Amino acid sequence: MTPSLRFVVRLLLPCLLAVAGCTAPAPAGVDGRDVRRAVADWSAAPPARLAGIPLEGWAYEVTSIRRDGARATALARLRYGLTGHDGAPTEADREVRLTRGPAGWRVDGDGPAPGALPQLWDQGEPLVARGAHTLVLGVGQSPRTLSDIAAEADRAVPAVSSAWPGKWAGRVVVLVPGTLDAMAALLGRPADAYRGLGAVTTGRTGTGPAPADRVVVNPEGYAQLSERGRRILLTHETTHVATRAATTARTPLWLSEGFADWVAYRDTGLSPAEAAPALGRAVRSGEVPAELPPDEAFSFGGDPEAQARAYEGAWLACRLVADKWGGAALTALYERAGREPLPTATVETVGGDPAGLTTAWQAALRTELGRDAAAGGGPGAADPPRTSPVL
Repeated sequence: MTPSLRFVVRLLLPCLLAVAGCTAPAPAGVDGRDVRRAVADWSAAPPARLAGIPLEGWAYEVTSIRRDGARATALARLRYGLTGHDGAPTEADREVRLTRGPAGWRVDGDGPAPGALPQLWDQGEPLVARGAHTLVLGVGQSPRTLSDIAAEADRAVPAVSSAWPGKWAGRVVVLVPGTLDAMAALLGRPADAYRGLGAVTTGRTGTGPAPADRVVVNPEGYAQLSERGRRILLTHETTHVATRAATTARTPLWLSEGFADWVAYRDTGLSPAEAAPALGRAVRSGEVPAELPPDEAFSFGGDPEAQARAYEGAWLACRLVADKWGGAALTALYERAGREPLPTATVETVGGDPAGLTTAWQAALRTELGRDAAAGGGPGAADPPRTSPVL
């Protein structure tokens, strides 16, 4: 091919591609800048329908753009905080949809990016209820329901603060989706994982701010609880929020779950026989646990009776420490167990090793859940609400 012919081919090639239905890429960055500018203008403030939510630091950062003619999709990282509640921004991956018209690119809407979890407002119009210490966001719920939850959570916060001397914000955010399936979608797990639960707590464990600490209510499980059960549940979950910074991968679940129940049951007046019916049935039949509940005993999807025994046993272990060595020893054990081996933490706080604590716990189970103890309260007098390990 002669040089002049090659030149003609280079000139004709873009036209031939266009006739064949192909489009040559636009000059690098031209349309990309326009799309980014359109997203920035659209996201300069939260949508009007979220006006009731105290949002701050609202911003979308575009990470990639995909164009198809007059349509475009931008992947972006949304950052925002809840004023007065979040110590650091919450982040969410979003997919922003745009259309190009005579005036340029226009955002049509957005939603969760592929594989990302939805925000509560993706599920419908959000309603807001506020308490002195509480912010409740709900979808598909009545204002009265959200107000009642805010009032109950407001009572939980000072109860937790009186039991936990560690530093925490003294505030809680509660999300109330419309259904169990909606709750599961928010958390990215199958609905069966939460069936029968009243609520769960989300957030990162460990030191530092926890921007995504939320109590997420299962509206179906919560509706089945008595007033006392709801109070126990929300106090339990609020305790997880308060103890977040002291909770690490080292912290055994029997301690984190048992401590939360110890706080929740402190002022209920319920006896061990009343509040630990499943474990009481086992002890009275001669099945005293050989060890403190292992972490796997708290996972859902297995035998609900065995899981109930794990929660009840964890509560009674923490109750034993508080009764025998004092509440300060229990909180010290919690704080130390998050940063050093459990045997070390146990020796430094209660003066014995985990084996000795287990022996004392077994003796307490026989005393408090044996036949004579059960006769006073009646078996199963007040089955406690099922909660969940921290997510």
